[in-house]
Amino acid sequence: MEVFGLTYSGSLSGAYALILRNKEEKKHLPIIIGEAEAQSIAIALEGHKNRRPMTHDLFKTFAGTFDIDITEVVISRFKEGLFYSELHCMKDGEAFVIDTRPSDAIAIAVRFKCPIYANPQVMEEAGIIMDEDEHTDTGDKADIDNDIFEDGDFSRFSTDDLKIFMEEAIEREDYQMATILRDEINRRKEMI
Repeated sequence: MEVFGLTYSGSLSGAYALILRNKEEKKHLPIIIGEAEAQSIAIALEGHKNRRPMTHDLFKTFAGTFDIDITEVVISRFKEGLFYSELHCMKDGEAFVIDTRPSDAIAIAVRFKCPIYANPQVMEEAGIIMDEDEHTDTGDKADIDNDIFEDGDFSRFSTDDLKIFMEEAIEREDYQMATILRDEINRRKEMI
């Protein structure tokens, strides 16, 4: 996986959508993260240096001081709308795993330039297919207006409607809305 982008969420104050992309497929994994983590990831991706170390920079310095190598990051689970991840580490030939939030794991991964992976089940449950080369027309598309979802009540929409709305949100690059719709569709699948 690679960091494909960060987009600001207009509907959730201080929230960003971190978009990870599978290099071999057209699946993307949108993860909602906080402003501080988004800033930390963006700073590392752009190669900027702060006058004082941020938390993730401090972690890198700490790990380097004690000869701890971060070998990979794995987005390991997606449960009840939350992502879980792991830092895979190595010290003195011994491997160990540390549980962490995905936003912190990615911020650390970009600093260590280590690979990022996602469990295939996570990609199945939470991945979104984005075909940048083709435009797929689903026929009779309904216009999506984020205001219709303000109350969080999706009951008046069929699952097929929600899938159409999600495709439209992806086309508009509104990953926050696409994530909300994806989670509601997955919730409905679990109820069956």
